[in-house]
Amino acid sequence: MFSILSKKLATAVALCAFAVTALPVQADVIDDIKARGVLKVAVKADYKPYGFRDTSGAIIGIEPELAKDVADKLGVKIEYVPVVSSNRMQFLQQGKVDLLIATMTDKPDRRKVVSIVDPNYYSSGTNIMASKKFGFKKWEDLRGKPVCGIQGAFYNKKTGRDFGAKIVAFKGTAEVYAALKAGNCVAFVYDDSSHVATLEQADWADYEMPLPTIDDAPWGLAVKLGETKFHKMMEAMIVDWHKTGRILALETKWGVANTPFAMDMNKKYK
Repeated sequence: MFSILSKKLATAVALCAFAVTALPVQADVIDDIKARGVLKVAVKADYKPYGFRDTSGAIIGIEPELAKDVADKLGVKIEYVPVVSSNRMQFLQQGKVDLLIATMTDKPDRRKVVSIVDPNYYSSGTNIMASKKFGFKKWEDLRGKPVCGIQGAFYNKKTGRDFGAKIVAFKGTAEVYAALKAGNCVAFVYDDSSHVATLEQADWADYEMPLPTIDDAPWGLAVKLGETKFHKMMEAMIVDWHKTGRILALETKWGVANTPFAMDMNKKYK
C-alpha cells in the first residue's frame, strides 16, 4: 500500500511540475527595458513647449524631461519616439514604445486601449487660435467656416457637431500653422496650453485665443495594458512629480504660467 501511494504521489508531483513549466511566462517590461538599456518613450515633436524639436533636431520640452526622469530612475538611456495624435496609442500597443507621454487627454474609451496611469499628470482645455481680424467672440461664430484641426483629436467632432465648424484635419501642427497663415482655415482648434505658448512668438502677434476655454480635461500618460508593475511604478512617479513641484518647475522653465491643475495637485500631495 505504501509503495502504491508513493508512486501516485510521485506521479502527481511530476504532473504539477509539468503544468508549472508549461505555463507561459509573462515577461516584465521593466526587466526588458533594463536588459535593453534603453527606455523608449512616445512624445510629441510638434507641440511647443510640451514636446518639440530644437534647432539641431533634438526633441525637447516638458514631457521629454518627464520621460528622462523615468529613464534615470530605471538607470537606462532614453530614446524619444515622435508620435502624433492618430498613432500614439498604436505605437504603445505594437510595442514600438514602452511608455506614452504625449499630450493625450484621458478619455474612457482610451482606457480600453492602453493603461492610463492615475493620478493624471497634467490638464488642458479646448480653444481656438485665430487672426484678430475675424473678431470671434463665441464658439457659434465658427458655424460654416473652415477650422483647422489635428487628426485624431477628440474635440474636432465636438467643434463640428456642436458649433457647425467645417473641420479640416491635418496630421501635425506644422501643416496646420501653414494652412492658417495661407488662409485655408479661419482658426485652429487645439489645446489652450499650446495656443498660449504659440501666441508668445512674434510670428503670431496678429493672432489671439479669443473664446472661453471649454472641456478642461486631464492628460494621461500610459503603459501597455497588462503591465502592472510598470503601471504601479509610474503611479508613484506622478505622485512624486506633484508632491515635489516638479511639474510646476518645468512649467516655469519652459515659459508656461503655472496652471491651476498643477498648483492644485501640488497642494494635494505636498
